[in-house]
Amino acid sequence: MRTKNILFSFVVLLAFLVTACGAPADDGMMNEDTAMTEEAMHDTMMTEEAMMTDEAEMTEEAMMDDAMMETPAWFEISLTNVRSNEAFTIEDLHGKVVLVETMAVWCSNCLKQQGQVQALHTLLGERDDFVSIGLAIDPNEDAAKLLGFVEEQGFNWVYAVSPADVSRDLASLYGDQFLNPPSTPMLVIDRHGNVHPLPFGIKSADDLLNAIQPYLDEGM
Repeated sequence: MRTKNILFSFVVLLAFLVTACGAPADDGMMNEDTAMTEEAMHDTMMTEEAMMTDEAEMTEEAMMDDAMMETPAWFEISLTNVRSNEAFTIEDLHGKVVLVETMAVWCSNCLKQQGQVQALHTLLGERDDFVSIGLAIDPNEDAAKLLGFVEEQGFNWVYAVSPADVSRDLASLYGDQFLNPPSTPMLVIDRHGNVHPLPFGIKSADDLLNAIQPYLDEGM
């Protein structure tokens, strides 16, 4: 009888120990499951935050791209061709390739550069899709003085006196050098209205042709 009681007590004690040892294991599993769930929620929140950040950055980039594609103000300001006395805007020339040189009648470098523009016209021949413009930016020069210079030199492309608003916009967008004629500033406007400033300094006719040919070859 005593042996049975001892055996019974041992069985009860063993069962108690098994139960007691099992309980922490269950709690550990619950804690592990909880940790995994919290980690998953954290990862989800991080993913959503990253997506929102990416979307915001993409939106800002799109806005910047749209701003860069906006038509420059000077495209819409009226200019007058001193050779024909006809008014026009750069916007009127959309779809053509336009070469613009800011210049002054007194500038010897400008005269040399315009000699190369004249040679460029010879290389290109007659083209309806190309226009070159000499834009006088010296505020002391007027249409009569510019016309006298053009006729004396025999230049047969478009010349106009730059209004103050155009000069300010050129300097603001492309640099103050565009108001410094001896540096022979020039830019190309492609068929889509995008502006491509050329290197400063006198450019040969071949250099000019190489610069504009890709835009001449480009379709609308």
